[in-house]
Amino acid sequence: MRFKLIIVLADDTKTIAITEAAREAGATGCTVINHARGEGVEEKKTFLGLTLETQRDMVLLLVEEHRARTILETVCVAGEFDVSPGTGIAFQISVEDAVGVAHQIEKIKPEFEEIEP
Repeated sequence: MRFKLIIVLADDTKTIAITEAAREAGATGCTVINHARGEGVEEKKTFLGLTLETQRDMVLLLVEEHRARTILETVCVAGEFDVSPGTGIAFQISVEDAVGVAHQIEKIKPEFEEIEP
């Protein structure tokens, strides 16, 4: 079974919506890393030397490759990434190998036995 890692960087107010939407789209779990920081195209505004920016979270989703694109698109909608700039980004990368996911494989394996020859 092949996997993709979906990495989501989003405003912390969107994390719950993103994780719930990902699960509904077929993700079997995720890891959330709080208090991520980043910079976009435009420099953040400051007030008396303090940056005025919202908190970000990083959501990591290790998903079966056939589900990856659907989950990625669902996360984009839930996070409202295309609605306004600066709300977040999500991307996927191929995973060469993974361990510790045997229980997830057993859960989704019956669905993909019909797909794969």
